[in-house]
Amino acid sequence: MTWALALVFFRKSGERVHPLALNLFKNVVGIVMIFVTLGIFYSLGVTNQEFDPGSDANWRSTLPVADYYLLIISGFLGIAVADTLLFKCLNLVGVSMFVIVECTYSPITLVVAWWVLAEKIEWPHIFGGILILIAILMTVKARPPADRTRREVLTGLVLGILYIFLMAIGIVLSKPVFATDGFPLLEATVLRLLAGTAALALMAAASPKRRELFSVFIPTRFWKYTFPGAFLGGFVSMVFWLAGFKYTETGVAAILNQTSVIFAAVFAMIFLKEHISGRKLASIGLAFAGVLLVRIGPGLGNLFAKLTQHE
Repeated sequence: MTWALALVFFRKSGERVHPLALNLFKNVVGIVMIFVTLGIFYSLGVTNQEFDPGSDANWRSTLPVADYYLLIISGFLGIAVADTLLFKCLNLVGVSMFVIVECTYSPITLVVAWWVLAEKIEWPHIFGGILILIAILMTVKARPPADRTRREVLTGLVLGILYIFLMAIGIVLSKPVFATDGFPLLEATVLRLLAGTAALALMAAASPKRRELFSVFIPTRFWKYTFPGAFLGGFVSMVFWLAGFKYTETGVAAILNQTSVIFAAVFAMIFLKEHISGRKLASIGLAFAGVLLVRIGPGLGNLFAKLTQHE
């Protein structure tokens, strides 16, 4: 729900704030809040070992240098570049269309993991991906927002899929680092965030529009959208993602995360007055069904196989 609400604030912020500047602001707010929170925890005597009990206390001396490079590259692709495309896509297509594109995350990540890590793809993954593809094609035919042309919407959808692809690459690159080598999840996440933020700061500094881009840090009346979006999307959502990753079963966490599709569509209709046509509603439902099939289909198939064996 927090990510869904953040999308609404990001969409309003995008009316005045450049996508690169909004991404940089989001990450800086996230970094500041993380370190403030960690400072409070440490002052209360809560250590990282308690948060991440599976990590090795001497992990810095045992991990290969290549792990750091992978996390830095992952942060550049998955945070600096991908999230900037996210905000540009959001500006072009709106929240209710963007959440349909966001459903491509599961199948695209599976394809990237199959390609890079040789992970297995099963039939439920393929069928779920087909449902999501049909939902995207239905979205292309849907009525564009009042202030956008069909060409702009198509451009936004392409940028959104590219955002998902780059984010998937970033996640897949970082997965072996903490799944195999034991890099603590919190430190890995912070390092990716720092790398992505540093890259964004360099890009902003090199831009002819640097004054405009860095002016996002000057408080204005638009901070009533920009700051809540950055706080919810850059900090709170990430904390919930980390907690789900560590303390919830993968399938349950995935389903809970994907409910943001429903909440985002509802919030877009209520707060942004976005038109939710029957075609768009059907696309959202189809995409959500596809995600569920990708996420839990193989597990249900295995459970069914076991039950039939017992019979």
